[in-house]
Amino acid sequence: MLDLLRARHPRLSCGTVVLLASRELLLCHVTGQRHWDLPKGGIHAGETPIDAALRETQEETGLRLRAEALLDIGRHAYTSRKDLHLFASLSPRIDPRELHCPSSFVDRLSGRPRPEMDGFGWFGFDRIEALCTPALAALLTRRLDLASLVAQLGVAGREPMAA
Repeated sequence: MLDLLRARHPRLSCGTVVLLASRELLLCHVTGQRHWDLPKGGIHAGETPIDAALRETQEETGLRLRAEALLDIGRHAYTSRKDLHLFASLSPRIDPRELHCPSSFVDRLSGRPRPEMDGFGWFGFDRIEALCTPALAALLTRRLDLASLVAQLGVAGREPMAA
């Protein structure tokens, strides 16, 4: 019975698509994996999607974004068990070496804490399919129009960094 309830109500992860005017996006390398990902993660009880996206972005990159800087791009079916609620932000180019992931997990083999994300980079939209999981690549390249989001954010004059 519990599995049937989960199938009808997928978990929700919230995150941010951080974009550059040069049509690049920020991706985070997932520690211990081959793929790169957006800063995103599960929503806590009582938390709004935008609050979860802001928290996850800070936890996984160290970036402190402002809610006013985010464009809500909605909830999207992601996998059979998870939906994503994404927000977009236009950013100045930040040196990826300045980013860090303060959030960690305990490695099963070594028993030591490891950061959730161990690398960061700006990548052209044409690199998404080679770097991301198939589910994320499909969402970012076929279901969303990242170039249009860059234009929308640029017209709105939104700046992502905290004051």
